[in-house]
Amino acid sequence: MSEDRSSNSQGQRSWLRNIMTTLTGEPKTRRELLEFIRDAEQRLQLDAEAMNIIEGALQINEMQVRDIMIPRSQMVAVKDDWQPADFLPLIIESAHSRFPVIGENSDEVIGILLAKDLLPLILKGQPEAFNLRDILRPATFIPESKRLNSLLSEFRVKRNHMAIVVDEYGGVAGLVTIEDVLEQIVGDIEDEHDTDEDDMDIRVIDDHQFIVKALTPIEDFNENFRTHFSDEEFDTIGGIVMQRFGHLPDRNETTMLEGLEFKVLTADNRRIRLLQVNKPSA
Repeated sequence: MSEDRSSNSQGQRSWLRNIMTTLTGEPKTRRELLEFIRDAEQRLQLDAEAMNIIEGALQINEMQVRDIMIPRSQMVAVKDDWQPADFLPLIIESAHSRFPVIGENSDEVIGILLAKDLLPLILKGQPEAFNLRDILRPATFIPESKRLNSLLSEFRVKRNHMAIVVDEYGGVAGLVTIEDVLEQIVGDIEDEHDTDEDDMDIRVIDDHQFIVKALTPIEDFNENFRTHFSDEEFDTIGGIVMQRFGHLPDRNETTMLEGLEFKVLTADNRRIRLLQVNKPSA
């Protein structure tokens, strides 16, 4: 008898909840939720940066590792038979903190090298019989299809910062870091080693080559390059270049505009960040 009453009570609560949802217009889908949040942003005058973080947090629920991973061809890896003289210049130049260590090829990842674990080599000097495998950390392997929210939770629980991504055949497809995931929520995380950190929007390499921030205002770009791009539809040169591609380009993709070659140097899954602009020779 008590079970019947409990069942009836739960049914009434469920029925009342459905009625209240209908009457109050509570969002039922992710799209409706986003529209509700954007409406709240205008009504409550919420900070735009906070809104971006909320939308980013919702977005990672639907994104997979393959959407943001660093592809295998762009991995900075160290070979297990290298000596410090072989890999220290690479570590210094790349300025990363973690490196996959491989055996015969990129499919054979045997561990992760932390740059800080090399400090004793600098302080005490290189031992005569140095073996890189002695200081490696275990590598974590994940499938391309893993959801980003699940990966972020795994990173937190295991206190891990890098994972090796494998494809359906068990081969290495790339790698992903905790920073890659967090950037989907909070936007770009720049540090002192980022190429475009200085305040100059346009940096001259030589008479024919320039490094240009994608957020450079079109008016400034036109003034520097004597071009005639319109600023009616876009405010930045990155918007013009994106329109030309017709999609979010990958690193090293190029296109021509007004006689200039635009090459994408850095980009994430949201926007272009840095461009190389090449002027033709006279």
